[in-house]
Amino acid sequence: MVLNLDFDTILVWILVGLVAGFFASHLALGHGLGLLGDVIAGIVGALVGGFLAGVFHWSITIVGHPILSAMLIAFIGAVIVLMVVRLFSASGIRRRAYWS
Repeated sequence: MVLNLDFDTILVWILVGLVAGFFASHLALGHGLGLLGDVIAGIVGALVGGFLAGVFHWSITIVGHPILSAMLIAFIGAVIVLMVVRLFSASGIRRRAYWS
């Protein structure tokens, strides 16, 4: 397997990561993480989603649109990553409502 890292490939990874991270952070956390945070969450989510898809033999194919299939896998992986982060980061911190 040959990995071709040219400018176009890296740009597509960043754009897929941005879209998947944006939607996943809004779904999992209720707010965005900023531009860089959304890109990082999406790229890490794409790696996790691709790994899990390979391990469990998942195949999501949108005919004619392979970039949408990649975004969907990245979105699923990013949601999983953000839910795990939310689970471990909020375990010891309980905030009181300001009206209580």
